[in-house]
Amino acid sequence: MKNSLKQSAGTKKTVVAASALLLCPCCITSADVMPVNSSAQKEPKVAESAVGFHCNTKALSPAERTKHEVLTKKLLAVRKATVETEKGYELQFSPADVTVTEVAEWVVAESKCCSFFDFHIDLENEGKLVCLRLSGGEGIKQFIRAEFHIQ
Repeated sequence: MKNSLKQSAGTKKTVVAASALLLCPCCITSADVMPVNSSAQKEPKVAESAVGFHCNTKALSPAERTKHEVLTKKLLAVRKATVETEKGYELQFSPADVTVTEVAEWVVAESKCCSFFDFHIDLENEGKLVCLRLSGGEGIKQFIRAEFHIQ
C-alpha cells in the first residue's frame, strides 16, 4: 500500500509539474528537476531537445517565471484552436478571452528562454481572432509537435 501511495504521489507530482509547464515544456524548473544545492543553479540551465533546440531555463527570474506560468495556463485554457502552418503552428484565441497585450507579454517572457522561436501576433477577422504563430528554423515543427503534444 505504501508503494502504491508513493507511486500515486509521484504521479501527482508529475501531473502537477506537467500542468504547470510553460508553453514550452522544456523550460520548466523545479526542485524535482534541479536540486536546490545544485551547482547548475549558478550558471544558466540549458535544456536541449531531441532536435537540437536549446532553452535557457534560468532566463526568467522567479517572479517572472511565476507570472509567465499563470499567463501560460490562461492561454492554454482559453485556446480555441491550433492550426499547422507552413513553418510552424498557430494558436488561436478569442479576444473576449485573451488580449493582444497578454499574448505580447507571454511572447516577451517566452523569447527570453526560447530565443529560437519566431513569434508572430495577429489580430484577424475584424478583431474577432487573436493569433499567435510559433515558427523558426529547420526542425521547429517537429520540436513543437513533440514538446506541445500536437498530433
